[in-house]
Amino acid sequence: MRNASILLLLTLVPGFAQSQAGHTPSPAFAAMVKDAKSRIHEISADDLKKMQEGGEKFTLIDVREDNEWAAEHASGATHIGRGVIDRDIESKIPKKDTKLVLYCGGGSRSALATDVLLKLGYTDVSSLAGGLGAYKKAGLATEK
Repeated sequence: MRNASILLLLTLVPGFAQSQAGHTPSPAFAAMVKDAKSRIHEISADDLKKMQEGGEKFTLIDVREDNEWAAEHASGATHIGRGVIDRDIESKIPKKDTKLVLYCGGGSRSALATDVLLKLGYTDVSSLAGGLGAYKKAGLATEK
């Protein structure tokens, strides 16, 4: 029964199983991500590509761990890890109407961070569905 519950949660959160690079999420974490996703706005990598190509002004924020950021990240992104974003965001991006797009490895951690920023009063924040995996699959540039 427990395995069936985990499989059900994984199917309810698209891309979740791939989001943590081989890590199997706990049911509680999967439920927390699903809850956050019910409140936030997600965009696709194609949406992000159109924003970039159209010259739309926004700040792309990588919420992954320091070692993940160092290995590879989206070109032009800013790094503010999920563990410190609620503490540091106002000093780094004081204007709460700034357009923000958050990403992680697969879209789960960025969904949680997006939810936190909404609670802090940020009004134009989105999470990249599929995270860096979807970003790279869409052919968007990365750097080290």
